[in-house]
Amino acid sequence: MTGTLIGDGLRPGAEFAPPGTRIRRVYRLDLTGSAAPTQPAVWTVIDFEADDADSVADALAAALNPVGGWYADFRDGADRVIVYSGAVFRYGPGDGETRAVAIAHGRAVGVPEHQLDWED
Repeated sequence: MTGTLIGDGLRPGAEFAPPGTRIRRVYRLDLTGSAAPTQPAVWTVIDFEADDADSVADALAAALNPVGGWYADFRDGADRVIVYSGAVFRYGPGDGETRAVAIAHGRAVGVPEHQLDWED
């Protein structure tokens, strides 16, 4: 599986290092005007690949900052996996109910509406 992590979304002191995870690319992205007030304007983006999506999801749920509206999302085969601090949502094509629950959770933890736009 491949995924993207916003390094700035990790809570202070957290480590994201699930076994079998490899960094593909690290870059900085200026999101001035689109970041939430609790998020920095420039993000550190880390593209990675991993052998085990469940390990990645668990590691992200443990490492993401619960403050600031942070989440991560990736695909595992046909499934979409959405991860917040302490919460993981996995849904397949056509599962609008779980997708809606994941979006509602994002709103509840402060993710800006325009950032809740991941594909089905």
